[in-house]
Amino acid sequence: MNEQYSALRSNVSMLGKVLGETIKDALGEHILDRVETIRKLSKSSRAGNEANRQELLTTLQNLSNDELLPVARAFSQFLNLANTAEQYHSISPKGEAASNPEVIARTLRKLKNQPDLNDATIKKAVESLSLELVLTAHPTEITRRTLIHKMGEINNCLKQLDNTDIADYERHQVMRRLRQLIAQSWHTDEIRKQRPSPVDEAKWGFAVVENSLWQGVPNYLRELNEQLEENLGYKLPVDFVPVRFTSWMGGDRDGNPNVTADITRHVLLLSRWKATDLFLKDIHVLVSELSMVDATPELLTLVGEEGASEPYRYLMKKLRARLMATQSWLEARLKGEKLPKPAGLLTQNEQLWEPLYACYQSLQACGMGIIANGELLDTLRRVKCFGVPLVRIDIRQESTRHTEALGEITRYLGIGDYESWSEADKQAFLIRELNSKRPLLPRNWEPSNDTREVLETCKVIAEAPKGSIAAYVISMAKTPSDVLAVHLLLKEAGIGFAMPVAPLFETLDDLNNADDVMTQLLNIDWYRGLIQGKQMVMIGYSDSAKDAGVMAASWAQYQAQDALIKTCEKAGIELT
Repeated sequence: MNEQYSALRSNVSMLGKVLGETIKDALGEHILDRVETIRKLSKSSRAGNEANRQELLTTLQNLSNDELLPVARAFSQFLNLANTAEQYHSISPKGEAASNPEVIARTLRKLKNQPDLNDATIKKAVESLSLELVLTAHPTEITRRTLIHKMGEINNCLKQLDNTDIADYERHQVMRRLRQLIAQSWHTDEIRKQRPSPVDEAKWGFAVVENSLWQGVPNYLRELNEQLEENLGYKLPVDFVPVRFTSWMGGDRDGNPNVTADITRHVLLLSRWKATDLFLKDIHVLVSELSMVDATPELLTLVGEEGASEPYRYLMKKLRARLMATQSWLEARLKGEKLPKPAGLLTQNEQLWEPLYACYQSLQACGMGIIANGELLDTLRRVKCFGVPLVRIDIRQESTRHTEALGEITRYLGIGDYESWSEADKQAFLIRELNSKRPLLPRNWEPSNDTREVLETCKVIAEAPKGSIAAYVISMAKTPSDVLAVHLLLKEAGIGFAMPVAPLFETLDDLNNADDVMTQLLNIDWYRGLIQGKQMVMIGYSDSAKDAGVMAASWAQYQAQDALIKTCEKAGIELT
């Protein structure tokens, strides 16, 4: 630990020195002197020197207007660099005590030592792991993507400098690159001049996937597999991926009123385009690596005579061609062009998985497991984790928007005002329409802008490839009709599959009523048939805390979850 801390301090000092040289070159030595004076006085003041504390306050008070911004930026940039160094050392080889393999191994050893657990029980628990992480555009995230990228490059430089076998000329090149990156960061405006659009927010999420998760997920699964094999003699199934990613960026119209149906459609296309781009890079590597000739009869039959000489490369080249055609079509759609779908357009994960897995099975059967479990296995796991959509999108809308839309529809049809009906009447109407084979919406009807937006959003969902949207989240859900209303609107849009619709219970009263709402829904035969034994429910903490206070809200959340779990278990429903 002392060695790790010493290395961290050394890197922080080195980065600070390079930053100082950058500031001196950009603004002159007098600004650097100011920064150094403040730094030294701060350090001494923190150690308890009262005289230096007073001198520090005086120095800060006497800063001119021209000095304030560069001095503040200097310390801000230094802290960013220090954070980057700390992040590197927390996952570097010198920080083994905190790295994933050791954490996993320690956890498995602890579980094995439990008298009431055996290897089979642990294996079953591992195989049942399922974690869905949601990317959101948090309002406090102000760091620009370009700066995040530069900090990632600085991290790579630290990794190269950590190599004890690095030659002097290589070290010199890395240090020159490090100076360039720090200078680039200094001369880049950290503050966005304009609020990011929903599309900008989505691009930020895609950058997180590309720069971190794309490599991080298969790396983690590789480490998990090695530790399971070492401690339990158990290998993970090829298709086992316990984590998936969803995004609210581009789909959360309740949290961001600038999110429209057109925005959601654009983000869905952009997400698919990014997925094809990343998978093309993977396939390019596999085309280069999978030069083997030996293959199973099944694979040779699949590739035919044309691909018999290099069957693996043949399949990868065919997949690459499909990815390129898909990417070209998506690019045209993003530009607003209306093109027919090309033959072989990739819309489902199975289209990626099948040729890759065929290669994997053949390599394993032909005694080339060491090759199968390399880049090919990483790509297979990315297909399971990210797939064609890259990240699935949640659509979130406030419950009253659906009520208002249905109210406008029923008033136009002359059958009453849905908004004023009792809950029982709403449910009766919704169930009747959900079971009806005729459409509810009139053909040439011109709805208001708000209702049109709700209907267009449902149309986007219906047109999207199955699996690209994770769920329709109803914020401020209060009644069973709130859930049924969304299902009816999706039906009217022509959806061809059962979209998960998740009520989000947020206020204290709604949390207390959540179990009753779900009990009523599960007692509806039509609804039970639709959900096929699976139900998603979301519990809100922000609004309930504002509504009732942190303690009361936390207790209500616990009670709601406990009651919902018991109700769904009794009904034989898998609750997520």
